[in-house]
Amino acid sequence: MDLLALADFTLVARHGGFGKAARAARRPKATLSRRVAELEAALDLRLFERGQRDLKLTEEGRALAARAGALLTELEETTAAIAFGSSRVRGRLRISAPLLFAQVAMGRLAAAFARRHPEVRLEVTTDDRAVDMIEEGYDLVIRVNPAADAALVGRPFLHDQLVVVASPDLPRTDGVAVPAVVRGGEDHGSWRLDGPDGRAELRIEPVLRLSSLVMIHDAVRAGAGAARLPLSLVSRDVARDRLARWGDVAGSEIALWALYPSRRLLNARVAAFLDLLRDSFPHGTPEELAAFVDDGHTALRDHPPAPGAPAGAMLGAPRPQGTG
Repeated sequence: MDLLALADFTLVARHGGFGKAARAARRPKATLSRRVAELEAALDLRLFERGQRDLKLTEEGRALAARAGALLTELEETTAAIAFGSSRVRGRLRISAPLLFAQVAMGRLAAAFARRHPEVRLEVTTDDRAVDMIEEGYDLVIRVNPAADAALVGRPFLHDQLVVVASPDLPRTDGVAVPAVVRGGEDHGSWRLDGPDGRAELRIEPVLRLSSLVMIHDAVRAGAGAARLPLSLVSRDVARDRLARWGDVAGSEIALWALYPSRRLLNARVAAFLDLLRDSFPHGTPEELAAFVDDGHTALRDHPPAPGAPAGAMLGAPRPQGTG
């Protein structure tokens, strides 16, 4: 099989058309069309359904694109490792992470990764939806309690749970609804709690609806009401008596997974980031994440940037390098 023709096919499949692929690769559209036609003839398969205005992969084309893209990436990385030495990690790494984890941890993790692997260009985006890794070009995604996906492999690296917390000054009276800060369109009249005395129902009256858990945390700290929040986000507040823990939300176990496309050889950049996650959270407990976040806040408070310091001077981030 012609590997160049296979590479051209995956290029067209990824961009969804010959014109877009030609513009992205700065190559003639006719050349890409001819190479794909030659591949179809060699395989005796139709890989694309060609309409007047659009181009769609056939079932066989989708299967080949998913498999060939991963194999070609492996081949490229293998040759790069041989050429530059297996100890060097370089290239581009795109990661998608959920909003809360990105807000509290990904900045420091990204800075640490940049220090370890200065030849990798790391790009992190935040998204709470389940992004399509192949279609959107991500190398690794972090997801909360992900559904089973045969195309992805990975492991959980952090575990957490939801707890109900409130200001120590907020009274809790049995049978009386308490003011609550809830997320988005949540519309429950009560929360089921596991506590030292068994399972109980806590009646609530929503007084604030906020879209971000960080905003909810700030509102609860300010005394607006009770809320359901991850233990990792509030454990230090509870330990320092800034918040009171009323109980654990029943059935609210959370696992953060690091996922990547299923393939025989692991992307060296992804493997390097997984190593960083293992080093940062060796036991994967909520307390480890809380300590990680708290240490970051302590560093920010005790070592503020000098006046006029460039962006990136914090946390030992590398300075931008010249391109010439």
